[in-house]
Amino acid sequence: MQLRPTHELHLRRFSRNLGLGLTLAAFVVLVFALTVVKIGRGAPMQGYGQAVQPQAVPTPAVPTPAVPTPAVPTEEGP
Repeated sequence: MQLRPTHELHLRRFSRNLGLGLTLAAFVVLVFALTVVKIGRGAPMQGYGQAVQPQAVPTPAVPTPAVPTPAVPTEEGP
C-alpha cells in the first residue's frame, strides 16, 4: 500500500539511473573481456616492484668496429 502515487519525476530518474547502470556494466564487461584476451594470448606480464628484473634492463648495443676508408690518391695539377 503506497501512501502517495509515484510521481513522473521518479520514473524519469529511474530510467536515467537504469541507463547509466547498464552503461557502466557494459564498460566493466569490456574491460574484463580485454583482460581475459590478453592473458589468454600469453602476453608477457611484468610487475614493477622494487626488484630489478633482468629482462627489463636494456642490453648495451655492441658498437660495430670502424672500417678505415682507403686513401684515394688525388691528382694535383702542375
